[in-house]
Amino acid sequence: MAKPTAQIDYNQCDWSQCKEKGVCPCVAACKHKVLKQEAPDEPPYQLGLCQGCALCVTACPRKAIRLL
Repeated sequence: MAKPTAQIDYNQCDWSQCKEKGVCPCVAACKHKVLKQEAPDEPPYQLGLCQGCALCVTACPRKAIRLL
């Protein structure tokens, strides 16, 4: 069985409202460094293979990330 993977719902994500010190809290919470943000004014994106730990899911104040 495959591990669950994180999916960002960009319709729900409003990174300009929830960033702290220019970093999306989901990016900061990802201990595997799978989520990345190029600049403070840009949305986060998935860089590599999600490990399914769900730390980004719990860190997202907008509930814009879920595991599939």
